[in-house]
Amino acid sequence: MKAAKPDWIKVRLPSGQKYKEISSLLKSKKLHTVCEEAKCPNIAECWSGGTATLMLMGDTCTRGCRFCAVKSGIPSLPPDPLEPIKSAQTVASMGLEYVVLTSVDRDDLEDFGAGHFAKVIDTIHRECPGVLVEALVPDFQENFASIETLCASKPEVFAHNIEVVERLTRSIRDQRSGYASSLNVLEQCKKINPRQLTKSSIMLGLGETDQELNQAFQDLRSVGVDFLTIGQYLRPSQKHAAVVEYVHPEKFETLKAFALSFGFAYVASGPLVRSSYRAGEFFISSMIRNQQQAQQMEGIDHGI
Repeated sequence: MKAAKPDWIKVRLPSGQKYKEISSLLKSKKLHTVCEEAKCPNIAECWSGGTATLMLMGDTCTRGCRFCAVKSGIPSLPPDPLEPIKSAQTVASMGLEYVVLTSVDRDDLEDFGAGHFAKVIDTIHRECPGVLVEALVPDFQENFASIETLCASKPEVFAHNIEVVERLTRSIRDQRSGYASSLNVLEQCKKINPRQLTKSSIMLGLGETDQELNQAFQDLRSVGVDFLTIGQYLRPSQKHAAVVEYVHPEKFETLKAFALSFGFAYVASGPLVRSSYRAGEFFISSMIRNQQQAQQMEGIDHGI
């Protein structure tokens, strides 16, 4: 039986001068955003506030997850060699202090796109000093060299989503994706750099149980994940997986408190919360800058 959409799922249509300016800027640079491609419900809020999540390496993903609106297929072009500088110019033009970068899966590339992704991060750090970068990455087929390449570019936050509880992984995510694989990617990142902040996200409303969520929270903390976002799955089209339940906002608040008890530094939880979520970005940004200041003071104290 199809779940009826409740009153608390309200999505404002994108409009306003700031939205038009960002849309025009992105089109002029031929850049894609996950905001548009994944039909994010927060696009009006974020773009009006001057933020956007850039999606690298084209608009065609080599995987086809049943929850995702991004086009699936075999990419016809290699990554744009000018995308790193175009991305940096866009970040500068938007006056961002915190930028989220994500990408389609590129299983067709030898390094699965890690090198290109890293170049974008390096270029933003070089051209936009002080800007914090969150890299929401694919699993790179668990290739250690690719994960190491990405980590070497030193994103302030390394993010990779488990998306759903373990039982639902095979029915909701592409068959080449895996629950254990995603945990391994997050764990490998921490092994490469134990001080690297990591983040993941999980969707509700696909039939998961509280016990399964309990296990997912435990699993994420067992590999050292620092930040977690929890949001409602919204069906992009009739071709995608159906919504089993619209979870009440009070349940999201309960889950937030429960998840925090596992030791996450920050949890964003709500019906319209997504992986790249402005309130979360503000908190994480503040936390990172406080850490940076503390490290600078520590260096001064030690005469460095």
